Amino acid sequence: QVQLVESGGGLVQPGESLRLSCKAVGGNFRAYTMNYYRQAPGKERELVATITSAGEDTNYPDSVEGRFTISRDNDASSAYLQMRSLKPEDTGVYYCSAVQRVYTPRSGWTTRDYWGQGTQVTVSS
Repeated sequence: QVQLVESGGGLVQPGESLRLSCKAVGGNFRAYTMNYYRQAPGKERELVATITSAGEDTNYPDSVEGRFTISRDNDASSAYLQMRSLKPEDTGVYYCSAVQRVYTPRSGWTTRDYWGQGTQVTVSS
């Protein structure tokens, strides 16, 4: 079983930066694709960053492209989301998730998702 522990949220002003951390306890962190999602009040959860297991590929939606950077340190079993030039619309609860691909003879390839507890990010003047 994998536990994801998040930290780094807070209240910042527009234009400022914030760095979120997500540490995995247990499991094989090197095997996981890591994602960050956010959920604003009254809105659906939105994927904002993805990094592959070895860190060779990252992906972002247009809304955060060029401002957010996801990274990982497999030796530390941790992923990070560096957020720059923050805007009020970036406000929300940010969740990290780990996606593990699992093969069983009966079901073939499936995925297991693990989630952090969430951390609040508020961008306001």
